[in-house]
Amino acid sequence: MKTQKQRKQNRISRHLERVNLYAAGIDIGSSSHYVAVPEELDDEPVREFLAFTGDLHRLADWLVNIGIQTVAMESTGVYWIPAYEILEERGLEVLLVNAQHVKNVPGRKTDVQDCQWLQELHTFGLLRGCFRPAEEGIALRAYMRQRQSLVERNADHIRHMQKALRQMNLLLDNVVSDITGKTGMEIIRAILSGERNPQILAGMRDKRCKQDEKMIAASLEGHYREEHLLSLKQAVQLYDFHQQLIYDCEQSIEQQLQSLDGKIESHEVNPVTSKKRKTKSSLHFDVRHEICRLTGVDLTRIDGMDENSVLKVLSETGTSMQAWPSEKHFASWMGLSPGNKITGGKIINSKTKPSASRAAAAFRICAYGLFNSKSSLGSYFRRQRARLGAPKAITATAHKLARIFYSMIKNQSEYVDLGGDYYEKLYHERTLKQLKHKAKTLGFHLIPLTSEV
Repeated sequence: MKTQKQRKQNRISRHLERVNLYAAGIDIGSSSHYVAVPEELDDEPVREFLAFTGDLHRLADWLVNIGIQTVAMESTGVYWIPAYEILEERGLEVLLVNAQHVKNVPGRKTDVQDCQWLQELHTFGLLRGCFRPAEEGIALRAYMRQRQSLVERNADHIRHMQKALRQMNLLLDNVVSDITGKTGMEIIRAILSGERNPQILAGMRDKRCKQDEKMIAASLEGHYREEHLLSLKQAVQLYDFHQQLIYDCEQSIEQQLQSLDGKIESHEVNPVTSKKRKTKSSLHFDVRHEICRLTGVDLTRIDGMDENSVLKVLSETGTSMQAWPSEKHFASWMGLSPGNKITGGKIINSKTKPSASRAAAAFRICAYGLFNSKSSLGSYFRRQRARLGAPKAITATAHKLARIFYSMIKNQSEYVDLGGDYYEKLYHERTLKQLKHKAKTLGFHLIPLTSEV
């Protein structure tokens, strides 16, 4: 019979069992990478490799030759990407680890000790890899991020155009809602062509413009100077150039979407057009058709979410939800779930964790757009805003949007709006139930008022 001490030792040894016997750890750097492998596999278990492509291939050859099966590395900047891709092409299982999860260990601050610590943790199965989309989804994500970067840079040129107009006291932004619209750009291009007559410029007004020609003409009596005209001209040229770059990027996005395998055939997509109006920032092709083909459901029907926002989320998460066991895991991965810091049975903090997830940012923007919506989600957002304040209400509504998004893709179900008064009815029923319980505890009976006085 084993003693109690021996049983405890066996139980501890099972907890510390080596899960990955052929595991390596890599400390990623900008100029070189330090790699650690088990001491039993090589006489020199720690080696340094430069970040050049040839050295990365030699690193992969070494790991494959000594029998390494899995590798763990920190996600340091963008330096990990070439090493990750080359090792993955060689058939190795690569685990991308969040540096925040392994850095708080005293005494391990050198490159050699960092890679050895990663290798040791990975050997015992104590590391958890970050989510990375499938290979075909990585290109789509890169295209979407590039388009977002171009749109943000183009916004700077619009501000430069507006600044140059203001310096010449041309108050075009006071009479048109968007200076890059049809009316605004025709007037700006006419000014650059040499036109100075306010009446002629005001005559270029589009019929949909709210302001009349008299008001527009008054705003276009400016003080023209050559240096400001040069600034305006170059800002317009940069704006046009970036518009072409955005269009080229959107063509690559369209080609990438068409190359992906969908859950339904293209001719099976529901031909019903969406009631949501396309905005100026919408992509030039039929995004909704591709979304329905890839996911099997129409995610654009979710209140608050348009084609751009749905495609932005799909580019970050992919079209399959298999990486997350449930909608709770999906929301927690994006940092939209409440925290659960509990000590001594008391909730210390329930704030959401900080996250740089672009998908979470897209859900938050969609949630903010529900402020005037007459849907059930709009009603939910307004009630949470009155109770918690705007920031927490946006996060709570984004959390609900994320769960609906996950459920539609995972269960292949259509979105059904519960109506604007759905949450109002729930609130009324919950309040009435609480009042009845309170009256009963005080020895009273709650009786509804009749219409008679």
